[in-house]
Amino acid sequence: MCVHLARCNLLPANDTVMEDLQFNIGDTLAWFAHQCENPYVLVRVTDAQAATWGTALGVAIRQCYITDDLLQQSAAKHGMTKAQVLATKLPDAGAVMSGDFGEILVYFYQSANAYPEPTFGPKKWRLKQDRTKPAPYSDVVHFHLPRWPTATANDVIYCSEVKSKATPGDSTPITSAIADCAKDRTSRLADTLVWLRERATTEDLGDVTIPHLNRFINATDFPLAQKRFRAVAVICASLVDGELPNAPAAASPDYTLVIISVPRLKEAYTAMYNAVRATV
Repeated sequence: MCVHLARCNLLPANDTVMEDLQFNIGDTLAWFAHQCENPYVLVRVTDAQAATWGTALGVAIRQCYITDDLLQQSAAKHGMTKAQVLATKLPDAGAVMSGDFGEILVYFYQSANAYPEPTFGPKKWRLKQDRTKPAPYSDVVHFHLPRWPTATANDVIYCSEVKSKATPGDSTPITSAIADCAKDRTSRLADTLVWLRERATTEDLGDVTIPHLNRFINATDFPLAQKRFRAVAVICASLVDGELPNAPAAASPDYTLVIISVPRLKEAYTAMYNAVRATV
């Protein structure tokens, strides 16, 4: 049974900013209030909260795919409009768009959940070689480095495996997220960090640098950094109660299961990407 909380476990907003998205993470805290935390975290986004996403997140999600500088430079270099350039980065409607939206939503959730500690991470959607396919490797990665460039025992890497379900069907996002989270813990996160380091040699990862990545790639460096894993299912609110029986009856010591219920998820992500396009 899910143990319900009396009130939101997150603190009031302040000026904690996600620098390369120019976005105040404090603005998201109310969206991700935990209704329960044991044996899994349950978040139920309200209709009113989801209705604000187009205005609140349009520019930030655009920058998850392409920086403002690259958007401007590419448009000028090729004689294209910004809208035409942006269209080469965004996914088509369907499963990839649903998956991308779920991952980006978890990117904001993961930052909000660490609040008030500052975190940062690569925007993997900028690195996709094919906009019609998901980004490779681990879905969402964040770093917490409180005394950087000094390494400390409080350094943390957060890694989330994300599965989305927006429409009825046979998919089992909770079960699938848990299974793939195990891959992150055994080898995929390590592969992800090496891949990011290779990409960082020729591409801009924003506020993530090669030394940041090396802190976690060189896992034997003292003091040891912490690793925290999540299996996250982003599910349409009309489907979530039917999926909850797939959640384990007991919490795992190896990962945290997070279930995020979003009202009319397909409509929400479709409207969100329309809002992203409207920002240019």
